[in-house]
Amino acid sequence: MTDVQFRFRNDEEAGDPAVTVDSFLDQTNATAVRIEPGDDARDLLPFIDRLQLIEVNFPAWTDGRGYSSARVLREAGYTGEMRAVGDVVIDMLGHLRRCGFDAFAPEHGLNEADAQAAFRRWDNVYQATGDGRQAIWAKRHG
Repeated sequence: MTDVQFRFRNDEEAGDPAVTVDSFLDQTNATAVRIEPGDDARDLLPFIDRLQLIEVNFPAWTDGRGYSSARVLREAGYTGEMRAVGDVVIDMLGHLRRCGFDAFAPEHGLNEADAQAAFRRWDNVYQATGDGRQAIWAKRHG
């Protein structure tokens, strides 16, 4: 298990290890699940009210399917910890945060100053997403 390097939550970290989506669906008593590329995040929708942690694996920084998984779950009302794990690089951080990720466990530790700069890079945003910031068009037109 990779250590969490950045976490934007005030609650306690989940203590249970994450199980695969298939294992979770077979037994449904786990509180933490790990989504791999190719898993359908929508399979978890009936259970999101009791999941404390959803890890989304990025085996390569070029694989963007995890962004969609996070958006599907956040738009469906998931409020637990959404953790990006694996090949998470500096250039991804701001976008991952916008999609609803609130914890980051990169396979290779990131430079702290570079990461903080990436999280703060854009003051104004154009899309309405999961980080709570109002899109610039909504600011302009109410």
